[in-house]
Amino acid sequence: MNRKHFLSSFIAAATVLPTFKTFANIIENESSAFKIPPYLNQGDIIGITSPAGYITMEQIQPSVVQMQSWGFGVKVGETIGKRDFTYGGTDEERLTDFQQMLDDPNIKAIMCARGGYGLVRIIDKLDFTMFRRNPKWIIGFSDITVLHCHLARNYEIASIHSKMCNSFPDDWTKAEPIQIETILSIKNALIGEQIAYTAPVNINNRIGKVDGVLVGGNLSIIETLAGSHSDLATKDKILFIEDTGEYLYSIDRMLWNLKRSNKLKHLKGLIVGGFKVKPDDVGEEFGKTIYDIVLEKVKEYNYPVAFDFPVGHQRNNFALKCGISHNLNVSGSGSILRSL
Repeated sequence: MNRKHFLSSFIAAATVLPTFKTFANIIENESSAFKIPPYLNQGDIIGITSPAGYITMEQIQPSVVQMQSWGFGVKVGETIGKRDFTYGGTDEERLTDFQQMLDDPNIKAIMCARGGYGLVRIIDKLDFTMFRRNPKWIIGFSDITVLHCHLARNYEIASIHSKMCNSFPDDWTKAEPIQIETILSIKNALIGEQIAYTAPVNINNRIGKVDGVLVGGNLSIIETLAGSHSDLATKDKILFIEDTGEYLYSIDRMLWNLKRSNKLKHLKGLIVGGFKVKPDDVGEEFGKTIYDIVLEKVKEYNYPVAFDFPVGHQRNNFALKCGISHNLNVSGSGSILRSL
């Protein structure tokens, strides 16, 4: 979507590297049971691995250079450059690489190199025993929604929904402002900066102000995890959703699944991000917009709904901390989401 339709506001200046903080091994969020991994300090190591799709060493280089410029060390996993058809290596190779990063005490955050498909094939074989003792930030979106949902459901450990290595600009000096802002939002999330994101007025928004733990991600992933060990619990949460490459009728069907499984019934609030929709086939027009589809499913509930939020498969895809308490304020002036 066009950048002019969105606004982003950082409480701390995004272009200045803020003072790094020291925290206890695990910080308990006072308003939830979620555990917050330690925020990163200069010199901490970020691991890069590809638990889903294939990516080359050359393609991740801009992200390596940028994260090093922030003061972090980088450890590149064995799956980078490996390929098994569409995957970043075989299931066993991707499982082994991710497990090593989960267990390595020197790695303080794990950035998934790209999305695609493949995490659901290995999620049940991952051992989170050491990770639970010493949580670390897991970063990514799209197919990485599998991990966000799995961590929320089973371990109540916070994670970061954001762009990945394949979204870092090749030349930082020539990057568009929106690219710089979204990439810097990852750094700000990792070092514990309080953040605020805004979206413009939309006539379909539902007004309201609520506090709640933020969860969500890719709609199709959330829907396909229903009934599994990674099924996302949404009661009393602020839920955000986004998707790409789906027909309108498919989005309608997925949201009916969320409604029928009561995932929309007890929300504190709903955030609707970017939806890149496939054009209807000629003669098979669905006849409803994204706004129609969503509002139909939530019309009997009273919580606020914010449309056109800067999250999803689009350039203005800002880092969101899943499992962290946020304030969502939807008003006649637009929407704003603040971490608490």
